[in-house]
Amino acid sequence: MPTLPSIYVFNDPDNMAPALAEYILQAQTAALQRHDAFKIGVSGGSLVANLRKALLPVEGIEWGKWQIFFADERLVPLDDPDSNYGLWKKDLLDHLPEGTPQPTVFHVDISLLDDALEAADAYEKELIKSFAAKDSVRLPSFDLLLLGCGPDGHTCSLFPGHELLRENVAWVAAIEDSPKPPPRRITLTLPVVTHSLRIAFVATGGSKAEVLKTIFEDPDAGLPCSLVNEGARGKVTWFVDAPAVQGVAVQKKEWKTPSL
Repeated sequence: MPTLPSIYVFNDPDNMAPALAEYILQAQTAALQRHDAFKIGVSGGSLVANLRKALLPVEGIEWGKWQIFFADERLVPLDDPDSNYGLWKKDLLDHLPEGTPQPTVFHVDISLLDDALEAADAYEKELIKSFAAKDSVRLPSFDLLLLGCGPDGHTCSLFPGHELLRENVAWVAAIEDSPKPPPRRITLTLPVVTHSLRIAFVATGGSKAEVLKTIFEDPDAGLPCSLVNEGARGKVTWFVDAPAVQGVAVQKKEWKTPSL
């Protein structure tokens, strides 16, 4: 029997925020017991607003030990509204309390915005320096990936039916024909995503119910989020609100705050 992802359902994002923060703190603690940095990959979109709600009120986040990579990035200037880096900076990182040690953030090389292949290669080299500086590794092992789920079931910039879903050598791949604008992007590949030690999807709002119904009730449809559930079995957790799973048959779990 395949190991199903853990699915936690909350009334709304406000109720979800404390549990999401606890989950991230658990991942941070485990990471810092293994090494001296918390290596995390993140997406953009509505995920950032949910993380701001979860993380900014919380004590215990060791921001100075975070190494933040982007699970995907649009090849646009860093201050462009479509930039995931720009979104993270504007909506979360710029709101850290004054005096907070800053995380190390790895953004795309802005000199390579017109060359997706070169941009992907340069970003992969950043991963190699971080994850394989001492020993050769087949794939990087992120301590945590925080991902969103698009209305078509895409995650990162891995889209349904796209040839990049079959990429099994590169860590970072270029995409120049994204079905969702802007078309030129870079993305972590599926083997890198599923090799992560923990993966959390955050999905909120009734607009996600239709695609979540397919992901959880018809995993053989092969949507990218389903492929992550399957490929990273036992390591995937979903944080969703009630509207996102309205009418969806899921095996819900109750989030329990760890006892002190």
